[in-house]
Amino acid sequence: MEKGTEEVAGVNVLQLTEIIGSAQRDLVGGKAAGLAGLIRLGERVPDGFCVTTEAYGSGEVPRAQVLAAYERLGGGPVAVRSSATAEDLPYASFAGQQDTYLGVTGGEALIEAVEACWASLHTERASTYREAHGIPHDRVRMAVVVQRMVDAETAGVLFTADPLTGRRGVCVVDAAPGLGTTVVDGAAAVDHYVLDGTEGEGAEGGCLTPARLKELRTTGERIRDLLAAEEPGPVQEQDIEWAYDRDGRLWLLQARPVTTLFPAPPPSGKPGTRLYVEFGHVQGMLRPATPMGMSTLKSMLAGMLAAFGLTVEIVDIGGRLYGDLTDALRDPSTRQRLVGLMAVDFGPRAQKAVEHLLDDPRFAPMKAPRKRSAAALRTGPKAAVGILGALARPERARARVFGEIERRREEPVTDPATTAELLDLVERDAESSTLADAIVWPVVSGLAVSAALPPLLKGVADEDEIRTVLGGMPHNVTIEMDLALWEVARRAEPYRAMLLSTPPPDLAATQLAGELPDFGMDAFLRAYGVRSAAEIDVGVARWAEDPAPVFAALANCLRVTDPEQAPDRRFKGAAERAEAMAAELTGRARREHALRGRLAGFFLRRSRELSGLREAGKFAGLYALRDRRRRLLLIGAQLHAQGLLTAADDVMFLDLPELRTVAEAGADLRATVAARRAEYGRELRRRTVPVALLSDGTDVETLLPAPPSDSRTLTGMGAASGRVTGRARVVLDPSGAALEPGDILVAPTTDPGWTPLFLTAGGLVTETGAVMAHGPTVAREYGIPAVICVPAATERIHDGQLITVDGATGTVTLDS
Repeated sequence: MEKGTEEVAGVNVLQLTEIIGSAQRDLVGGKAAGLAGLIRLGERVPDGFCVTTEAYGSGEVPRAQVLAAYERLGGGPVAVRSSATAEDLPYASFAGQQDTYLGVTGGEALIEAVEACWASLHTERASTYREAHGIPHDRVRMAVVVQRMVDAETAGVLFTADPLTGRRGVCVVDAAPGLGTTVVDGAAAVDHYVLDGTEGEGAEGGCLTPARLKELRTTGERIRDLLAAEEPGPVQEQDIEWAYDRDGRLWLLQARPVTTLFPAPPPSGKPGTRLYVEFGHVQGMLRPATPMGMSTLKSMLAGMLAAFGLTVEIVDIGGRLYGDLTDALRDPSTRQRLVGLMAVDFGPRAQKAVEHLLDDPRFAPMKAPRKRSAAALRTGPKAAVGILGALARPERARARVFGEIERRREEPVTDPATTAELLDLVERDAESSTLADAIVWPVVSGLAVSAALPPLLKGVADEDEIRTVLGGMPHNVTIEMDLALWEVARRAEPYRAMLLSTPPPDLAATQLAGELPDFGMDAFLRAYGVRSAAEIDVGVARWAEDPAPVFAALANCLRVTDPEQAPDRRFKGAAERAEAMAAELTGRARREHALRGRLAGFFLRRSRELSGLREAGKFAGLYALRDRRRRLLLIGAQLHAQGLLTAADDVMFLDLPELRTVAEAGADLRATVAARRAEYGRELRRRTVPVALLSDGTDVETLLPAPPSDSRTLTGMGAASGRVTGRARVVLDPSGAALEPGDILVAPTTDPGWTPLFLTAGGLVTETGAVMAHGPTVAREYGIPAVICVPAATERIHDGQLITVDGATGTVTLDS
């Protein structure tokens, strides 16, 4: 508690000038604390007072004190505004969620307005907002700010960054004559200004002169920078309410962090604007990585790219993996190929974003000396031998892949006893994270032949027919896992009632205690317990540690009663359709030209023999992650026993150098861990993640032309053939998700940890992804239609709504 806080605790009314900084937020709420901060910075704020949370806790407005404070203001019209303790937070603004009353005149009207503000804490909209941000209702209390009204000539809102595009370095102003309610409520058209510091801004007219716009911009930047100097961590852009009175004086009515912005990239130290493309959604992971997971992923990805002779800077932005692709975009020899790479590996959203930047002068082609790294020179011959070998003898290539996976599964591992030895081993493993050539080149071969099919079959087959060929693909470890779970479900039929009526967490606890009947779950977890949703993050628990999601998926399987909906039968049907289509396309190509027919037949056969291996590389890498996670938790347990960490898994909220300082020097980083846990929890609730960012924070997709609007038809990209109508099941987290047979899974994205849900799904809709990513690949295996890259699908589609998914047209039609 800051000095002086004890002196005012217990009072019911405080003058704004008496509030002592943010330490009194619990007493005065967010809005009052923010206003007090502006006063402390020397800004012009209307005089006023705060009816504290102590008064709210008593349940009765302290009339005498409130009326006395009102008299000290001189009476007359005042603004009465809510100031809840969970208001104007760095991650939740609560804008408009609680009530404000303007022009309140007279003592009785003031008392009534205070009571109304108290009541607004419990409205449905405020309660829903708190729930969405994970804020417990019982921890929130209400204070009320009362301020002298400004006789406003012009009023509005100032943002120190563009809230729509995320661009930093500009200020955005919305303004209207009179009170600012028109702007805040969106009740009428307002004057909109984007200020980047150029001369003559605002000269085209509107209710603000260029001089006032300059003053607003300067004021906003000053407040942002002064507040940033007081608070640790990244700069918080500000949302500021203001008013000019009839004498032309600027008054500040509120300042709070802009909570909707995605974090800006860290400074690169390089000249010019940079482009960052998000890597996580390629793996079906939009959730943030834990700090230890991010540290591990960056070293793994850098090592993998180096093996191909590529140097891409990997950046942590908002807990997500972004790659700096600026140099590739500016390189005349790679910029066009980069667009093609986006289409294949990153999906249509990333492709459109990068394609848009080809015409941006900031990314104009720049000739630079070509450098071939030693790794690239070594990789070329190995790649040629590995790829040609896999194409020539696919059976042998597959045997090597699965032999290497089995070797990793069965390889005996031991853990040193001491913290120092464990930490040394974890660091060595992090530096040597590479996949064996026995896995890399067969996987690359499968990806290559699949990518070659569209140009090879141009004019012979359409996209939907090619997607049919890629369905029911054998040799896919993720499909084999899902079908193994289906087999567990069939063996579990005698225990159906118990498995459907018991919550998955309870079943998981019973399983880990060894008290469940043996219907195959033990064997399944031995084979696939290294997996989970977001499994590339070492900070996430594996199914072997927490099998609750597996039991939730098992319950879904037990609900399948129609033999035609059995996943093994659906997979077999997709494979039969794929083989028939491959034969049909080979015949079509042969009729055009004999040589083209032979080439088409060869590549179609090899796609069926090798493309299923695309999941093998990631699966093989999970064993190293399993061992690293176990060792990190052992270190965490030892440090927890020494009182250096609050819990063993605190290690996941540190990086390796920080962990070493704790282990060797006894550094106390518990406050750092707590702050990162809180930030991680907030980022888990983020619904959208930009696929491409500029270094000034601009979300590139916001620069693209808006697609034609249609209230009933959502457009994405077809990724698995077919057309189906069913009930939408909107799922943000696969843990515990219940899908009835035929339900259409609507999700932000999917990774292999989600795919057991596909066993009962009738279709798939995602907000991001690529045609060859995990979700669409598995959807094709089961023959269920899939449409990916549907913007805001989880918000525009309501749970339980009847929708039609058309994989051929790439559309989702909503039931009217």
